[in-house]
Order: sequence, then structure tokens, then C-alpha cells
Amino acid sequence: MGSMNDSMAYPRAGFASMVLPGWKTALSWICAAILALLFLVAGVWKITDAPGWAVRINELKVPHSLSLAAALGFGIAETVGAVLVLIPRFRRWGAMVTGFLLLAFMGYFAINYTALHGAECTCFPFVKRVVGPGFFAGDGALLVAAILAGVWSRPARDLRTAILILGAVAVFAGVSYGVEAARQTGTKAPDHVTVNGHPYSLEQGKILLFFFDPECLHCLDAAKRMSHYNWGGTRVVAIPIQQPQFAPGFLEDTKLKAVVTNDLQPLKQLFPFVSAPAGVALENGREKAPLTNFDGPEPEATLKRLGFVE
Repeated sequence: MGSMNDSMAYPRAGFASMVLPGWKTALSWICAAILALLFLVAGVWKITDAPGWAVRINELKVPHSLSLAAALGFGIAETVGAVLVLIPRFRRWGAMVTGFLLLAFMGYFAINYTALHGAECTCFPFVKRVVGPGFFAGDGALLVAAILAGVWSRPARDLRTAILILGAVAVFAGVSYGVEAARQTGTKAPDHVTVNGHPYSLEQGKILLFFFDPECLHCLDAAKRMSHYNWGGTRVVAIPIQQPQFAPGFLEDTKLKAVVTNDLQPLKQLFPFVSAPAGVALENGREKAPLTNFDGPEPEATLKRLGFVE
């Protein structure tokens, strides 16, 4: 009888050993909730605005050819990590995912610290950060939160359901990107813009809308290279995003043949962009393709493929 009681006591003792003090459980939940909130918002933001995030990532020295894949990949990983860390039976896996992401972010910025020091890194919405000591301190604190959330939680289980969550997020990312890509093409431009006080039609032919900052060296270099393109019948409409009084001098310095319109707001509302230089290829009044890369062979290669330059 005594041996039976002893054998029945073992699983109870094993279960009791898994029970954590209340303060550890509470702190694990607090850390998990903070991580879930930040990573869920950041991940969904990237998934639903992958083209915009591709531009931001490219500005952080990631090659343009990898920037879109990086935006979608990080968006999926951040979203999955946020969901897993919030569910108790998946918390350790979620903590591992978010912790790995934080280590990857800090490692990348540490390696490229000289080039990116002072650059804006708005990885989390509504939290304005620049690359510097504060950036590493913030991510370091989140890494500690991920460790506490994982260590003070039960062993993870139910891998099949976790894989289903990953699949669901990946499908959501694919659908969101497809919708965004479709939205960015075919958008109808205004019938006309104002140039020198007169209506200038956008309804016929091939037109490049070129958004630029007259004081931006990147824009200056892009416009100089574009001035050598064989545009054929394509017209260029230049839109300064600030300091419009400097636009004529900008075109004169770069030798880019274009007309200038100050109708920035209605055009930006229809064709949003993250930073200048940026462009939109219009054909017969509708968007053919957005242009976000103005480095190396671009945008000439894309414009040739679209038939906008010869």
C-alpha cells in the first residue's frame, strides 16, 4: 500500500516542480505582453506595407534585390513570434524567435554602425529611434524580456499547431502583398496638373512623375543620370517635395528636361512614396509601375522594360 502511495506521489512531485512562484509567472506574462504588442504591430506593419518597407530597408544598406524579401520575411517572423510568445504553450518558442530577431538586428547594426550611425530606424510604429547607443540599449532591454518570458514559462509543445500559425501568417503576407501590388498598378492619375499656372494633361501618352527634393544629393545624382536617357516620346513631370522655389535651378543644374508642378499633395495621396527620389510611370493616365530604386542601373532598366526610354 505504501509503495502504491509513493508511486502516486511521484507525478505530483514532478508537476509541482514545474509550478513557478507567482511573481515569476506574472513577470513572464508582462514580458510576453510587451514583446507581443511591439512585434505584432511591427510585423503586421511590414506585411501590409511591404513595398514601403522595402524602400526603408534599402536605405539601411540592404541590397535592393533583397529588400522586398527581407521586408516580408521579417514581417512574417515578427508576427509569428508575437503570436507564439503570447500563447503559454508556445511561449518558449515565441521567446526564441523574438530573441533571435533582436540579436540579428543588433548584430547587423553593430557591423554597419559607422555607415548607419544617426540613421533613423523606425522598426516599431510610433517609436522614433536612430542608430546609436540608445538603440542598442532598447533592443538589449527587449532581449532581456524575451529571455525572462521564455525561461519562466513551461516547455513548449504542440509543434503542429505552431506550424499552422506560421502557414496562416505566410498566407496573410502573400495575400496582403498581392493586394498592395495590384493597388499600386492601374491607379488613375488626375486628368491634369498645374504647370506655370495652366492645366497640363496627364491623360495621354507616357509620362514619368519624378518626386524629388531640390536639396537632396541623391536626387541630384539621379536627375543627372536621367538627363542622359533617350526618352523618345516620354514626358517628365517633376514634383518638388519641398523648397519648390529651387526646382527650376535644380533642373538647370542637372540638365533634366522636365516641366515642374507643385501639385504635390494630390499626387502623393494617389501615389504614396517613402522618400525621394521616387517616381511613377504613367501610361494614358494610369499608373504603369512605381519606381523606388534610383541607384546603379535603375531606374533606366525598369523604364526600358516598360518602354518609357529607348
